Amino acid sequence: MVFISDNEILFTERAGKAGILNTQSGKVVYLTGVPKVVAQSQGGLLDVAKAPDYIQGDWIYFTYSKSLQDQGVTTLARAHLNGSTLQDWDDLLLTHSGTETNVHYGSRIAFDDNEYIYFSIGDRGIRENAQDLTLHAGSILRLKRDGNIPIDNPFVDTANALPEIWSYGHRNPQGLAWDNDNKRLWSIEHGPRGGDEINLIEKGKNYGWPIISYGKEYWGPVSVGEGTHKAGMEQPVKYYVPSIAPGSLLYYTGDAFPEWQGDLLAGALKLRHLNRIKLNKQGEAIAEERLLEDLNQRIRALVQSPEGWIYFSTDRGNIYVLTPNKLN
Repeated sequence: MVFISDNEILFTERAGKAGILNTQSGKVVYLTGVPKVVAQSQGGLLDVAKAPDYIQGDWIYFTYSKSLQDQGVTTLARAHLNGSTLQDWDDLLLTHSGTETNVHYGSRIAFDDNEYIYFSIGDRGIRENAQDLTLHAGSILRLKRDGNIPIDNPFVDTANALPEIWSYGHRNPQGLAWDNDNKRLWSIEHGPRGGDEINLIEKGKNYGWPIISYGKEYWGPVSVGEGTHKAGMEQPVKYYVPSIAPGSLLYYTGDAFPEWQGDLLAGALKLRHLNRIKLNKQGEAIAEERLLEDLNQRIRALVQSPEGWIYFSTDRGNIYVLTPNKLN
């Protein structure tokens, strides 16, 4: 979800629809011009985002699952919005991430303040992909807004490595957020059975999956990989055992909840709550608060409104707003 005006949210539905919600009237208008998507299992029409300096008529960015050689691949695209029509649809990158599975697409988008776009891709259900620099799967990518490759990407001059890769060793990052206060990129990703991670994403770093993990195998009480630490691999800022199953991430900057400024908010799918992670100036997670547990819904996407309210969607197809006074 993304605000495209003070009172309009552009949202996507995994099955392949995109629409605009008027937050004042509650009216929804569905858009034409959405391409065909591979809406199977975890694939479909996934994230939508705008650049921080967006004005009406600029490009809007999408990630979706596109069929390529009978396999769904995570694709970064952009389009112009004209009324209720998406025009000039432009696939910027069809990633090298195709598998016969329809899981772990990642697909979250974030922009920094320097005209670069980042987006995540999961390992696509094949663990070894996350350590293979000849594939995009299991990585976070960095591009210019027009889809070109920045010359300072870490693997531009590495033989056989894909030059779009910014970081790797990720299982399934479904949350990505830019901290403009401290110029930091944050991600949150699913572990297997336990081991969900919040990571501070840095250039060229290896985040360890599947060699190190705090999670267990699904089939028994056996640790994944070689343990939790290994030289040359990054540690998470925070990990969750048991899993919360994170589906989104937001770096909060609004005025409506001043005590939350500079904190991370994450939607939980499995434990069904809104997770607030308090950070210190060094980027360490020093406290946590679990909100909206009584709502008992899988929180899928988060967006901050111009006035600092929190809008979020759930897997039941609802969009809620959290204000300082109440939840609607």
